[in-house]
Amino acid sequence: MFYIAIFFQYVAQYMKTRMQYRADLFVEIFSDLLFQAVNLIFIIVVFGHTNLLGGWTRDEIIFIYGFFLVPYALFSSFFNIWDFNERYIVKGELDRILTRPIHSLFQIVLERMELESLFGAVTGIAVMIYAGNSLGLEISWTDPFLFFLFVIGGMLVYGGIFVMIACISFWADARTSIMPMMYNIGNYGRYPVDIYNSVIRFVLTWVLPFAFVGVYPASYFLGKEEWFLYSFLTPVIGIVFFGISILTWNSGVKRYRGAGN
Repeated sequence: MFYIAIFFQYVAQYMKTRMQYRADLFVEIFSDLLFQAVNLIFIIVVFGHTNLLGGWTRDEIIFIYGFFLVPYALFSSFFNIWDFNERYIVKGELDRILTRPIHSLFQIVLERMELESLFGAVTGIAVMIYAGNSLGLEISWTDPFLFFLFVIGGMLVYGGIFVMIACISFWADARTSIMPMMYNIGNYGRYPVDIYNSVIRFVLTWVLPFAFVGVYPASYFLGKEEWFLYSFLTPVIGIVFFGISILTWNSGVKRYRGAGN
């Protein structure tokens, strides 16, 4: 209950701060929506030259993209740690974090949250509804529960991977980061894995499992029975990767000796 209360206090304070700069808030939301629209247009342009991509139709890939946007929006809202090395290690702000009786990662998540990114989830659901109607998909009573489960699993996959990448800073002193490259790799999860070669497919499934953020869970709702096992593995993979990231983080914090040491 203590952590829940802290969470809502941070959210309330965040909203007060953001509402003081409403123009900036709306510009950021518009920029995110524009970026998502560009990616959607890219898919449409690709299918202007072909009817199928690796056996997948345009509307199926649009549906996958829409699903991908939902867990990605949650990740972007609460795991904005792309500059962890520069801000918390190099500049020493982690020292301040560690003086408080709250888990350090939880504090950083709250400090860096960007709730406006949640609008991406609304966009994703709208895209899924559009594509689902075009495909004639039917919704069963279990689908909302599975959707929630898969979305949380996908968010944990993304969060786990990027927390582990942030943990590299506890052992490496270099200012450079592989975060930007990893964001680009994560985009591969928007598309069906069977359009890639076997090596990339293996990496996206078991090494950097971004496929569990988009194509695998979305395949269940598309009725792709050959991928059902992977769909239901989504929350498992999410828990495993996020659990490993927490253990790695705790180990890194124990090793941390403070700024300048």
